[in-house]
Amino acid sequence: MIVMFRASDDPTSFHGLFATHPRLTDLALAPDGTRLIASVQIINDQGTGYVSRLCEVDPSGERESRPVTRSVQGDFAPAFAADGTLLFLSGRENTDPAAKESESQGVGLWALPEGGEARQIALHPGDISAFAVAKDARTVAYMADLRPGAVTAEAYADLRRERESVMVNAILYEVTTTCAFGAGLGPDEPHTFVQHADGAPVNAGSQGLAGTGDMALSPDGTLVAYTRAATGRAPDTNVVVVADAATGVERHTFSRPGQQYYRLAFTADGSALVCQRQQEETYATAWRVTLVAFDLASGEETDLLPEFDNWPWPGRAVLSPIRGDATLWFTGDERGHCPIFRRDADGMITRLTASGAYASLCVSPDGTTLYALRSTIDSPPRVVRLDAVTADQQTAFLKALGDLDPLPGTLAEVHVEAEDGFPLRAWLVLPEGASAERPAPLIIAPHGGPQMSWSAWTWLWNLWPFVARGYAVLLPDPALSTGYGQRMQERGRGQYGGQPYRDLIALTDAALARDDLDATRTGLAGWSYGGYLANRAATLTDRFKAIITHAGMWNLEAFQIDTNMHAYFRRIFGDPRTQRERYEANSPHFHAAKVTTPILIVHGGKDHRVPMGQALSLYSDLQRLGAQVSFLHFPDEGHAIGAPNHIRLMYETVLNFLDHHVLGQEWRRPAMLA
Repeated sequence: MIVMFRASDDPTSFHGLFATHPRLTDLALAPDGTRLIASVQIINDQGTGYVSRLCEVDPSGERESRPVTRSVQGDFAPAFAADGTLLFLSGRENTDPAAKESESQGVGLWALPEGGEARQIALHPGDISAFAVAKDARTVAYMADLRPGAVTAEAYADLRRERESVMVNAILYEVTTTCAFGAGLGPDEPHTFVQHADGAPVNAGSQGLAGTGDMALSPDGTLVAYTRAATGRAPDTNVVVVADAATGVERHTFSRPGQQYYRLAFTADGSALVCQRQQEETYATAWRVTLVAFDLASGEETDLLPEFDNWPWPGRAVLSPIRGDATLWFTGDERGHCPIFRRDADGMITRLTASGAYASLCVSPDGTTLYALRSTIDSPPRVVRLDAVTADQQTAFLKALGDLDPLPGTLAEVHVEAEDGFPLRAWLVLPEGASAERPAPLIIAPHGGPQMSWSAWTWLWNLWPFVARGYAVLLPDPALSTGYGQRMQERGRGQYGGQPYRDLIALTDAALARDDLDATRTGLAGWSYGGYLANRAATLTDRFKAIITHAGMWNLEAFQIDTNMHAYFRRIFGDPRTQRERYEANSPHFHAAKVTTPILIVHGGKDHRVPMGQALSLYSDLQRLGAQVSFLHFPDEGHAIGAPNHIRLMYETVLNFLDHHVLGQEWRRPAMLA
């Protein structure tokens, strides 16, 4: 399909429109199936951040969506209690006269009955970060922090006040990590609390300092499951704990060496627990993810996808709401899409959707209908309804915020065979007007990960601002990409800069064989692992006119020491003192003197995944060697650029850099950087 950018619009301002567009993030379906709630991120009044709001979506698709009555900006993470009450997290003010002053502060758990007023049902010093609901009981579990010296919320609050009063923010790390998920960690430890009806919360157990926030309640609310973080001695292993929800006493624990468990869910009868099991990559073994079930009576663990070679990285399993029915649904990457799959009780797997990328699945009470967020490379997430059984069906779009029309380009695919015979593919987006007579300049944009795929809309490093400026964009899926079977992982195992780089170049050559692309005007731009491939390319070829590297690795030896995923990367590359050859084969910094292409570095000062030292090392190396290099530094951003004003500034700088070096235009320094 060709979509046209209106002639009356200014294409150079597309990234401004993009940064301010509403973003659908979550769905929640009421127990009786009559209410569907979407969480939407909108820009704040200052244009410097996003706030969440809750919207009511008509499940039948007849009525337009509308804000949830008596919901306010800042409400997020919707879910429904067993009686149909809408629950959510919010930092809104507690106006209940009976509430203590301290109870009005921070992110708490709120209940909003249909036709009633919102009331706060749980609060914890330092915020509640996530919660889960029992399907058939008035029980909730939530995650909140305690400190090592505190066993209750009250003691934790006292410790916080004492430290704040004397202005101490020091942290003593002993057996735990210093950062996780791209953020630095304080002295707090995540704990799982369970609250029955209006009773006092029960501390069900610690998740450890780097707890993932995974938790689930059995349908009757008697059991709570959560993951306990690994100790420093077993960083590649975590533990699934099933505890008594009333006392916190552990009933079952499950673990397996070298495996991590995520995204827990109880079956409708409470007899089993289903979750992801992830074997992380090492130099000798490839990354593998599956879904498993723990039988709570026998303790047996069963792989639910033993023969499934899509290598989809299955998302959270959505289980049948019907007691005794073992059907489940999940999503996973497949050749540039992320379909919904159905697994029947006999293990048979059916793909329900042929195109698009799906997330936030919800199933109706009778198990016949699914609701989800659907996106594509050329469409932001939208709310859809589909049949829970039929293979390769078309979905019905419901009326909700999220669409971004029109988009200024045409979506196509590129296919080529790698030198080892493996079939490769990529998305290609052509700007309006590209033709043999007017070939478009091309930007190659490798994805992050590396275990990812270009299958869905992304708000981070989105391709459409480039297309609006007149560039074609190639989105390659090289070795280590998901959705192409286990062989795709084996091809790239242990060689970040080897087969993935060769695949990227093969797809680039295949794209440039088209007569509507200009092989003399090309650039490369990547984020995270894509930034690493950009750095790698800069040391191996001079074919690109410009390279942009955002949060990319440069010196792998220093990186694996500093990153918050130190243990993971050490398993891949080994000890640099004894496996020097692995670092010399993959680390771009060894070949800094070969860089001749102008480079723009983008990096956040609070990035713990790829720490700032990588950008500083790259910048200083290239400056010392006389290469053309610029550095766009965002001191308060992390691994991703998240603030809307920073997003606009990043695109303006990146696009002006490409215009200058790829198109030969005069350099225009963004006004906010003057």
